[in-house]
Amino acid sequence: MENTEKRPVDLLFDKYAESHQNQTNELIHWICVPLIVFSLLGLVWQIPFPHLNFLGQYNGFLNWASFLIAFAMYYYFTLSPVLFFIMIWIIGLMSYIIVKIELMVGLGSSTAYLIYASIFVLAWIGQFIGHKIEGKKPSFLDDVKFLLIGPIWLLHFVCKKVGLKY
Repeated sequence: MENTEKRPVDLLFDKYAESHQNQTNELIHWICVPLIVFSLLGLVWQIPFPHLNFLGQYNGFLNWASFLIAFAMYYYFTLSPVLFFIMIWIIGLMSYIIVKIELMVGLGSSTAYLIYASIFVLAWIGQFIGHKIEGKKPSFLDDVKFLLIGPIWLLHFVCKKVGLKY
């Protein structure tokens, strides 16, 4: 019998899954986790970033969300290059939508903050309702890295469904 050690990403998914067994809680996570990622990205995007002359015409393409994205993407890459690659596309789509909202309401406007803060608060309320139904506290209360695991935990189900090794 072959004894294979689990990869760190699978160990994290197993630990995360311990508090995500209830079907209703899982469904809530499929809705709320992407909304939390989107709203957090949008909120951080709104924080004023200094004008850096050396960026020239590319000023505005670098902001505080860029650092958040870079940190998360590096972490995802260390866990699974496949999930990292998928997340790049998802973050790219979210960034595109954030830029479209920025063009409509203005970067750093009170309307932008209200949009992202409302989504963030409502999605977190949904998460806590899900965990109340589950009867278990959220994983991130034990270890904050589980805030980053949620999105790729959902993606690993998609990968399994389509037969893609992550």
